[in-house]
Amino acid sequence: MRTVTATEASRSFAALLDEAERGLTAVVTRGGRRIAVIGPVAESNGDAFVALLGSYEPDDGFAADVLASRDAADLGEPAWPGD
Repeated sequence: MRTVTATEASRSFAALLDEAERGLTAVVTRGGRRIAVIGPVAESNGDAFVALLGSYEPDDGFAADVLASRDAADLGEPAWPGD
């Protein structure tokens, strides 16, 4: 992982994106402080998330907990579209 200044990152942003596409990561600093990381995105098509949702079974009190949370929030306006 390499470190670049914000100025350097601005001047060579396309090159940083090319590096990220190749799997490399760069830390961007400003005034000597780390402010951002530019790197590759984890590949996913959402299958793991869908599998997790399919495997989760809420307990009997879940709906009651959601309704109690909504009542406690007292937003002064409908909490859900169409309410």
